[in-house]
Amino acid sequence: MLTLRTLTFLIDLPGQAPDYVRPPGATTPRYIELLENNTHLVYPALAVLVLVLIALGILQAWRSEDMDGLQKAELKRDIIKELRREVHGMSADAISKAVGVPSLKLLRILEEMQKDSILESRTDTRRLTTWKMKGV
Repeated sequence: MLTLRTLTFLIDLPGQAPDYVRPPGATTPRYIELLENNTHLVYPALAVLVLVLIALGILQAWRSEDMDGLQKAELKRDIIKELRREVHGMSADAISKAVGVPSLKLLRILEEMQKDSILESRTDTRRLTTWKMKGV
């Protein structure tokens, strides 16, 4: 039979320190368990979030380079004035210098004006593109 001494070892008496207590670790918080148990959902969701943020950044940078309607209209008016002075046409570099706009922005505007049937372009054998007013 159990004696009184062995019985006291089996029962935790108040005031006595327990024999062993697991030390708190880095993975003790519940949110770590939640992340570890749902990695098949968490990591793809993070990947999609990162891709969405990258796409939004690219769109924002792309839109910031565009001009507003008033600036674009003034630039088109200046381009038309320059091309009316030079009836035989001008290269994009010459128009860029005359108007004072970087070539990349100017080429986008020139192509837009060509789509609107305002300008026409011709490329010669030296691969020099000349822009001129349509119908002049």
